[in-house]
Amino acid sequence: MKLRSRIYELQLKHTFGISRSTRDVQRTLIIELEQGGKKGYGEVTESEYYHASLEKMQTRLEQLMPLIKDYQLADPEQFWDYLNRQLDNERFLHCAIDVAAHDLFGKLNNKPLYQIWGLKWKNIPLTNFTIGIDTIQKMEEKLKEQPWPLYKIKLGTDNDLQIIQSLRNCTTATFRVDANAAWTAEQTIKNAAKLADLGVEFIEQPMHPEAWAEMQMVKTKCALPLMADEACKTERDLDDCATSFDGINVKLMKAGGLTPARRMLLKARKLGLKTMVGCMTESSIGIAAIAQLLPYLDYVDMDGALLLKNDIANGVNIEDGVIRKPKNPGTGSILIQEM
Repeated sequence: MKLRSRIYELQLKHTFGISRSTRDVQRTLIIELEQGGKKGYGEVTESEYYHASLEKMQTRLEQLMPLIKDYQLADPEQFWDYLNRQLDNERFLHCAIDVAAHDLFGKLNNKPLYQIWGLKWKNIPLTNFTIGIDTIQKMEEKLKEQPWPLYKIKLGTDNDLQIIQSLRNCTTATFRVDANAAWTAEQTIKNAAKLADLGVEFIEQPMHPEAWAEMQMVKTKCALPLMADEACKTERDLDDCATSFDGINVKLMKAGGLTPARRMLLKARKLGLKTMVGCMTESSIGIAAIAQLLPYLDYVDMDGALLLKNDIANGVNIEDGVIRKPKNPGTGSILIQEM
């Protein structure tokens, strides 16, 4: 296979804030794998929190080039296993390669991935639209600018309940809240009781990802379901999540790609956990990959490309939270800016 990569800067429509950071630009690395005249694309975004440097990843790709160029892709999962010997602790980069390999495989077989996996396009959840932390006035303006049936509201401030109360006055839509690990156990229990009365569906990652014992206690007293995000990185976290949360939010970059993400979702179901896949602020390359997993999911957060001024790709069509069935082979993404 031929391998190429390029770093892009994705401009956001609005400053995007969560409890630990804000940004106006998201840097992302697009990987292209080519075989038999077909090209597959994968994506990985830069993340200080997860120590993911794009320049370091490009250097690593150069080191991996001899392993990739002579490889004949016949099964993406076997390819994931082949590279995992080298990339066991480099999940963000492994994700981009794995998604590109799956996209290429689908194009070589002229089918969308979900069909190759034997899945049917039914009972597909709506995607939420995310409102990042800002002043309450600006959060209200963002919500009104993008009417949507389902919102994720980022929290982790000194006035979280006031934010939800104010936004509730603007819409009857369902809310989900994500504290990005900013709350204590006491805050989680207290906030949940009030948020339940304000039309909130669940709380995502309220506390520190290593606070397992406290989360087990909180789960028994919490008025709302709890979804693991930062606490659910890889397959190794699932058993702990089953005792501390009601569901998991799998992110492809944290997991290491579509290959381990599918395994995580199937195991989560066996453990009685609700299943969700979330996104980073990424282009339609990454979002299209998430779409292939939708038949496995109870919930999904795949609005990343909707937050951008300059999407560098085409992919999934989303209207008012409804995700249209992918028709193109592979992940369905098409890069519209040159590598």
